[in-house]
Amino acid sequence: MSKETAQLIIDGTTYTLPIVESTTGEKALDVRSLLRQTGYITLDSGYMNTGSCESQITYLDGSKGILRYRGYDIEDLAANCVFIEVAYLLLTGELPTAKELDRFKYDMTRYALIHEDMIHFFDHFPPNSSPMSILSTMVGTLHDFYPEMDKEEDPYGGLTTTTARLLSKLRTIAAFSYKKNIGHPLVYPRADLSYCANFLNMMFDRPNMPYKVEPINVIALNKLLILHADHEQNCSTSTVRLVGSAGVGLYPSISAGINALWGPLHGGANVAVIRMLEGIYRDGEDYDKYISKAKNPDDPYRLTGFGHRVYKTYDPRAKLIKEVCQAVLETLNVTDPLLNIAQELEYRISRDDYFVSRNLYPNVDFYSGIIYRAMGIPTNMFTVMFALGRLPGWIAHWQEMNSDKESSRIGRPRQVYKGITNRPFVKIEDRG
Repeated sequence: MSKETAQLIIDGTTYTLPIVESTTGEKALDVRSLLRQTGYITLDSGYMNTGSCESQITYLDGSKGILRYRGYDIEDLAANCVFIEVAYLLLTGELPTAKELDRFKYDMTRYALIHEDMIHFFDHFPPNSSPMSILSTMVGTLHDFYPEMDKEEDPYGGLTTTTARLLSKLRTIAAFSYKKNIGHPLVYPRADLSYCANFLNMMFDRPNMPYKVEPINVIALNKLLILHADHEQNCSTSTVRLVGSAGVGLYPSISAGINALWGPLHGGANVAVIRMLEGIYRDGEDYDKYISKAKNPDDPYRLTGFGHRVYKTYDPRAKLIKEVCQAVLETLNVTDPLLNIAQELEYRISRDDYFVSRNLYPNVDFYSGIIYRAMGIPTNMFTVMFALGRLPGWIAHWQEMNSDKESSRIGRPRQVYKGITNRPFVKIEDRG
């Protein structure tokens, strides 16, 4: 708590509010006693100016384009780590030693299978069911098949068997949900493959058509999952914390986060980018038409994949993903017209004062879908991939919330009521 305070004057009465300062110098007004002191609440639609907790997991500075996990720059992590190293970092606060990483890899293999009775559930989803629907439902059932072991000995210092199990099993469930969606037989995980290679093999291996795991795809998937692993108090992460604050366990909290991520304004944004690029392609690549529509205040059309609610400069994740995108397509010798459209669109917008003055730069969703297409991952799996990456961040926030008495208080936002105040009841026979 900072020694500074702020003064709020209401109807001539002055109230003193504490100021909380972060380790990076950002400051916040502590309004937790505001209602008790003044009878007033704050109104902040979308919680754009409201801090719901104090956290030690992820630091984000949108004005400078900085993203750090536990103090490490995202660029360094993406360049030097595999996904499960970053997951370990988020969950424990430290990067693993070689011995710790070997143990963690072992657990990813050890817990990769799901209970055989759970596999029967896949048979009862309707044909062509959404993989996200299957994913959230199956994660919810983990609570019954693998009851949480609150009293288990913690060998990692923050990473329990429950969390290791969830990280590994969600990957298997995600791949199985795709197989169910297309009506193919399930492919079980292999002990000889890494976390990301295992996922790709479970997705694409078929009877009599063995799948060759391309190293560039494993590298790309590791980077994509790292870049999506956490992003501070976004919609789905806040959902995990809010649901968890009710006292429910990890699995239902994560299931709720998956459903929040499902929304097209959140995890589905890269699907919208692909749809936009496909539309421009079908329209003869008429860039001027779509740029003009986006600039017209009377036209509801918007260019998807540009701008971010937090970043006011180039999204650092977008820079890295653009590099990965070019490497994947070149290595696999894949020609995708949507990449050319994306690059030309970015070029034009980066030189248009309308977009530059509004800080509308490409975000993390702009190029990620093109990478997934090149890898063979269909559009309806894009959000599942996002969930797979975001999982360690969700778990870390759930753990942090439950370890802090103040943060673990049950979430209960207030409202400003604008409806009818009071009216007499009229019996049905008198209502005309």
